[in-house]
Amino acid sequence: MKKRSFLFAALIGIGLMSCSKTKNENESKTMTSTISKEVFGDLPDGKKADLYTLTNANGMTVKISNYGGIITELTAKDKSGRWEDVVLGFDSLAPYIAENPFFGALVGRFGNRIANGKFTLDGKTYNLPINNGPNSLHGGINGFNKKLWNATEIKKDSIVGLELTYVSKDGEEGYPGTLNVKVTYTLSNENGLRIDYEATTDKNTVLNLTNHSYFNLSGLKRDILNHEVYIKSDSMVPVNATLIPTGKLRAVKGTPFDFNEPTLVGKRINDVADEQIKNGGGYDHCWVISGADKSLALFATVKDTESGRFMEVYTTEPAVQFYTGNFLDGKLTGKGATYAKRYGLCLETEHYPDSPNQPQFPTTELKPGETYKTSTEYKFSVK
Repeated sequence: MKKRSFLFAALIGIGLMSCSKTKNENESKTMTSTISKEVFGDLPDGKKADLYTLTNANGMTVKISNYGGIITELTAKDKSGRWEDVVLGFDSLAPYIAENPFFGALVGRFGNRIANGKFTLDGKTYNLPINNGPNSLHGGINGFNKKLWNATEIKKDSIVGLELTYVSKDGEEGYPGTLNVKVTYTLSNENGLRIDYEATTDKNTVLNLTNHSYFNLSGLKRDILNHEVYIKSDSMVPVNATLIPTGKLRAVKGTPFDFNEPTLVGKRINDVADEQIKNGGGYDHCWVISGADKSLALFATVKDTESGRFMEVYTTEPAVQFYTGNFLDGKLTGKGATYAKRYGLCLETEHYPDSPNQPQFPTTELKPGETYKTSTEYKFSVK
């Protein structure tokens, strides 16, 4: 009798386990993408900034604020199946309002540097705020990263997203033309975060939009020197001591700038015998993307060999600023981490720096009747 009772109990147990397993599998299969909203904090002018959480059917989450279009959190799964945040940033709004190195922010009107804060368009010289040595950087002192954008939630099919719009008035930060800007973030079930940029103007202007997320695929546990990077590029844009382009391109083959084969960031980053490494304090340069034709194409990958996290980057843009956090100095902390030198890397898809002053570079002019459109996608997996 005892044996029969034991056998009966075991069979019931197996049945319960089977039901539980089936339930968990069904729950996993029926998990849907969601978007939610909460108040992020108060701005100095009394307005409130919101924080939106996008979650896909796999459990990947991206948090974005309508203040500065900032990506405050992005989770990716490691080889053990653990989801962890892989972007530098803060746990609250206040540090984003304070001075910080553009963590996760939308950058505009002009990403990267403009020499001496000046450019001439249609015979008129425009003066921009100087905020980076003798130059203007990332749109000036109160660029798009400091603006409160209008937000609209998106949820359709297997995609959730956030549409942000902003009207930049004629003369804002010295730039001509009233600019209507729309930036759309979408999160797919393929673990891809896509950013679509769109803008129109009522007067000839210049425009170069990007996002300034700092990635650390270790889950913010260590620096990025052991991240393995691939960049599809035959040439880069040399710069002077203030990081303004010299006007010429340089072949990357045989230099510390050749990432056409996956290479550890730290392998050649301190090769200061190379003048460009010395000028940038490491990597803080623009790479020209080989074969760029305005289609959304893969041009870069990043892998953290210890966690197994793998990021692919696609863009329609002709170039990318690869920056390795050389100016981080340990004074900023967030999410339990200290942001020391080279604790994050950026892949800022863009046109070349200082393009308005370099007529030989691809143009960044936008005219009335034209529509500025670019796209970039960051896609995550394990490898």
